[in-house]
Formats: sequence, structure tokens, C-alpha cells
Amino acid sequence: MKLHAKINGKIIVGLVEKIKVVSNNGSKKEVKAKIDTGASKSSIDINLASKLNLGPVIKSKMIKSAHGNKLRPVIEAEIFLAGKKIKSEFTLADRAHMKYDILIGVNILKNGFLVEP
Repeated sequence: MKLHAKINGKIIVGLVEKIKVVSNNGSKKEVKAKIDTGASKSSIDINLASKLNLGPVIKSKMIKSAHGNKLRPVIEAEIFLAGKKIKSEFTLADRAHMKYDILIGVNILKNGFLVEP
């Protein structure tokens, strides 16, 4: 795992980061995630969430995207980003047509991260 620099106590991350997702049985899967400062909520591919046995769905949330408004299920998951353990909410979406299975949004980035493109 690469060493991340810090400025004023905040961890610097790039536009794409390797993260570890903790499954419900405690195992960890490393995946590449897209860092998106324009997304208020983080998102995970529904198929990946199913493979890792993530869940349960704790609520639903209306999400605005380029494809319109959609009601998405929300789960809570634990990840490691730049060596920092974070438990946060993720919306479930079909990201099969996208390059990255996970999108990290502001709900996670506000916990002490700076983005350096």
C-alpha cells in the first residue's frame, strides 16, 4: 500500500485510489475506487455488494445524477481508504457499465481527506 502525504492533518488522495472493502464475514477485498468531489454520497456496485454479502439495506435515498433522479437503497459498509478505517453509507447502483465498482463521495472525503488530481 502506498504512503499518503498529509497537509494540516488531512490525507492527500488522488482521483483513483485502491481501497479495501470489509465484507460482513470480516474478509477484505481490494478494489480501485473513483474519488468524486461532485458526489455527495458514495456508491458501490450492487453486484460487488452482493458478492461481499454487504447489507442490510438501512434506508432508501433519492439520488440526482446525469441519468435523472432515482430512488436507491442505502447500506452501511466499512472501508480502508489511504490506511484510514471508515464506516459510512453507500448507495447501491448498477455500476457494471462503469470503470470503477466504487465511487467515493463527499460523505467520506469530509473525514480528513484532500484530493490532488
